[in-house]
Amino acid sequence: MDEGPAPQHVTARGAALAREKLAQAKADAAKRGQLPRREPRRKGGGARRNSGDPQLFGRAIADLLADRGWERPVAVGAVFGRWHEIVGPELAAHTKPESFEDGEVLVLADSTAWATQVRLLARTLVRRLNEELGDGTVTKVKVRGPQNAPRPSGGLRVTGSRGPRDTYG
Repeated sequence: MDEGPAPQHVTARGAALAREKLAQAKADAAKRGQLPRREPRRKGGGARRNSGDPQLFGRAIADLLADRGWERPVAVGAVFGRWHEIVGPELAAHTKPESFEDGEVLVLADSTAWATQVRLLARTLVRRLNEELGDGTVTKVKVRGPQNAPRPSGGLRVTGSRGPRDTYG
């Protein structure tokens, strides 16, 4: 039972019906405020995102950080959080980053020997931090050693105030 090609009037009627349904769908969309796209889709870049469309979480966070101007502080915080990975476990065991301001990183050391070591490594540390944060972000590493270290006591130290037989000074 081969029906053969459809008669010409059936094909024309089907096309007219399709045009009518398309026009009806466009009219319904216009009533809802959802007008059809007027410009062609962009190639390679994907479709433009409407503000109400869902998006990837990471992209949403990146957009929020960019909108608020928080990109650099967040990057610095991430570097501070990964300090042991960036400087190595031995140096991280004796130092910690304290602050970042105007391109200057303040590093606290737990002894004067480690403070000296960090000062010697300052150029390398600046280069390594700029690899993580972007060139020119860190310009200087400032080091602070222990502030309230216990003072050594011994035979040559005298505590207390001067006595009556003190002839020095």
